[in-house]
Amino acid sequence: MHSMMMAGAVVAGLGGPARAQELKVGDAAPDFALQATDGKTYRLSDFKGKKAVVVAWFPKAATPGCTAECKSMREHGAKIREFDVAYFTASVDPMEANKAFAESLDLDYPILCDPTHATARAYGIFNAERKIAGRTTFYIGQDGRILHIDRKVATATHGADVAERLKELGVARR
Repeated sequence: MHSMMMAGAVVAGLGGPARAQELKVGDAAPDFALQATDGKTYRLSDFKGKKAVVVAWFPKAATPGCTAECKSMREHGAKIREFDVAYFTASVDPMEANKAFAESLDLDYPILCDPTHATARAYGIFNAERKIAGRTTFYIGQDGRILHIDRKVATATHGADVAERLKELGVARR
């Protein structure tokens, strides 16, 4: 597996900057340690064996689509919290921008901040030209493996969509 990833990186290097191999369902989700707008640092490994995790990446704080997505996650938080899941939105924006954004929307969940882009790169969703993460939501099982990847997020309904997807995936209820 390691040699395949290296070969992929070498091939990718011929056409531009090396990218992580695209993640797919069943892959182990890359671990992360990211500061969040609630002042805590979250590590994916802290949830392993305990609960599922949802990370909804958005491109840029305080833009219309990202505002709609984050508001939808807040508005449907009660439905999402019916499941035994830790859920976050995430972006490569600096902490200050995400904190102001979270406060402006009165969010009841944390936004993860990845200003170095390392986690977005590990998940294969960093757009180096635009310096943003792609709008992609990862559903990660208790075992640390990817259960589902949503690359076609509907911003206005995303919170309800997340709750429905958790149900479809059979994530345990609280």
